[in-house]
Amino acid sequence: MELIEIFETLVKIPSPSLKEDKVANKIIEIVEKEGIKARKDLYGNVYLKVDGTDPQKKPLMLSSHMDVVGDDSPINLVYNNEFIETDKKRTLGADDKAGVAAAIKLAIDIKNFDFPHGGLEVTFTKDEENNMTGIENVEFDKIEAEDVLVLDSDKLGNFEISGAGYSKLNISVITPFGGHSGLDIADKTKLNAAKLIAELVNEIPQGVYKKDDYGVITSINLGSIVGGGVDNSIYAAVENKIERSDAARYVCHKSMSNLINTKGYAHYSLRSSSKELELELIDKIKGIIENFNNKYKDLAKASIEIEEHLPIFEKSNDKRAIEVAKKAAQNINLQINVQSFHAGAETHIYANRKNKYNIPFRPVLLGIADVYNMHSPYEKINVDSYKIGYNFIKEFFSEYNKIADDI
Repeated sequence: MELIEIFETLVKIPSPSLKEDKVANKIIEIVEKEGIKARKDLYGNVYLKVDGTDPQKKPLMLSSHMDVVGDDSPINLVYNNEFIETDKKRTLGADDKAGVAAAIKLAIDIKNFDFPHGGLEVTFTKDEENNMTGIENVEFDKIEAEDVLVLDSDKLGNFEISGAGYSKLNISVITPFGGHSGLDIADKTKLNAAKLIAELVNEIPQGVYKKDDYGVITSINLGSIVGGGVDNSIYAAVENKIERSDAARYVCHKSMSNLINTKGYAHYSLRSSSKELELELIDKIKGIIENFNNKYKDLAKASIEIEEHLPIFEKSNDKRAIEVAKKAAQNINLQINVQSFHAGAETHIYANRKNKYNIPFRPVLLGIADVYNMHSPYEKINVDSYKIGYNFIKEFFSEYNKIADDI
């Protein structure tokens, strides 16, 4: 089967998160007809393997996810000049069936390669779009490869060697003495926690904290500030079925203004592709909180809670994948962009796991096609870019087996 034929076959099968069985079965059917080994694990992830022809060389691994944003409704393909898209009634699912189809095609082609290679391992995961439970259940201890190309970026030529982890920071300010906003307003021991949380937020950095030539390394973003007498107005918003778009304004405007508030909260996201810089920023925030508590001793108390949502994908010191990528790109006259990305992907899980031989994986997030308007009914894939992207991973496999061991 050709690349586009495989892609079309797969995208016509709806596979929302945790409902991937039909597409998983189709993948196995396609590859087994080509004589390729395939299996499912107990969770429903799919694994392919093409044996190597040279035991001295290491296998390469490809990884993609089978689920898409969307539901079980039919997928009607439309061909619009250089694009494949849908009738705009639902998502296309090029995220990430473009990656799945390309990995299948490479496995098929490798069976006919006549030069020495270390083989190919492929993993197709469930539930990436929702909770990443598929990648969390991958049988890492059965994988031999060390280098992993995760085919799940939306821009041809993106070669992303690190990615930001994601932590949630919750900051609280509590005051022991509330009061009436009229009768007690002159009492200097009765401080307003809503005002104090704003003061604290003003001291905490916002936006880009550190960056380098590859992009943003560490950033922090204020998600919300909640302070004061909003408890009653929150319940009122629910009881009155206030529209979501108007809920924040309603809660604020209906809050109690005749009390001196005793509670204030702020919620942040912290993203970083460097553990060192993440800890540096957290220590800085803790220092700000400590200074705050010293300033308002016995009158207010600030605290912080930190929850890791996604581990950091740190840049590897091993440069072989970058050098192989540059050579492969040169072979087909493709411009690649070696960079970091400031979001999450399955690369983050691979980067924090080890293979069968207890060696840490070295993942890269790779763009093999230009995909537009992902996660929307207007999603479309540029066919020419997709074919070039496939040629790149084919060249990458070839160069990986020629020069990787010498770098």
